[in-house]
Amino acid sequence: MPLHLSPSIGIAVFPDDGDNPSTLIKNADAAMYLAKEKGCNNYQFYTPVLNARTLDRLKLEYDLRLALEQGQFELHYQPQIIAGSKKLYGAEALVRWRHPERGLVPPNHFIPLAEEIGLIIPLGAWVIAEAARQVNVWHKAGLADLVVSVNISALQFHQSGFLAEVQELLARAGTEPSSLELELTESMLMSDMELSIQVLQAFRDQGYRIAIDDFGTGFSCLNYLRRLPANILKIDQSFVRDMQSDSASLAIVTSIIRLAESLGMDTIAEGVETADEYALLADQGCRLMQGYHFSKPLPPAQFEAWVQQWIGSWHKVSSLPLTVILRQGFVRFFAK
Repeated sequence: MPLHLSPSIGIAVFPDDGDNPSTLIKNADAAMYLAKEKGCNNYQFYTPVLNARTLDRLKLEYDLRLALEQGQFELHYQPQIIAGSKKLYGAEALVRWRHPERGLVPPNHFIPLAEEIGLIIPLGAWVIAEAARQVNVWHKAGLADLVVSVNISALQFHQSGFLAEVQELLARAGTEPSSLELELTESMLMSDMELSIQVLQAFRDQGYRIAIDDFGTGFSCLNYLRRLPANILKIDQSFVRDMQSDSASLAIVTSIIRLAESLGMDTIAEGVETADEYALLADQGCRLMQGYHFSKPLPPAQFEAWVQQWIGSWHKVSSLPLTVILRQGFVRFFAK
């Protein structure tokens, strides 16, 4: 059987890039990291500026390991809305790193590094535990039907005993599995689809909800999709962004919605930023939406304030504090 390799190669040249083996290896290593950043399967030559990049990366890696120990991570929550009624369906939990010197570090700056060094597994466990704790707090406040979705990495999903670990984390928080929605990309499931189906079915049997993220951006296999025990197909924001100007994107969005309907699944569109996008998606039958048209991801306290304002804007009760709104029975507005 042929073996296909996609190497990342860093090249340092004697004597310009080093006059001894240790220097050459160090500089070639710096060039290799640049090759990895550019998508693998390529090569890069060393340049002196890479030393600064390498040192910055090593410092970031060191800080990242400390961040988990020192509690520098936090979750922000982006609301997910039911299109027809404009009621709150749930929220997606998105991890943020509040670095003591760099400030709020964007996820795309540290998530790939966390995956590369294996820190994504303990970080992912923290995300699940914190999301479970927070949704339990909101349930006790009266948001009984609120669902919080969390993104699951490939390393997490494929580790042995993942279901048991999630069960234990939710048990500690006192949270029901139906309150948690696991978001997984189709590309990570495709690496071993038969095993993925078994694991997902085990989660579904325990009451968890499953969402397939970035649907349509990978190598979708409809033969497997019909067997995936998923609740939701998530329409990638790249299709949402282009659907008004690109007929092909709109056709893909419409097809995903129809496909989900035929399979008994919901659809959620991410990256909804304008009223026109909202109206077009609603007209096509997309049931759930999230994006800056409704709200950016918010820390828990700001999320609660947004909920109060959202209820107020649609139900004329914005003068009441959230606890009073819930106490007086307005929680029915949050029903799915």
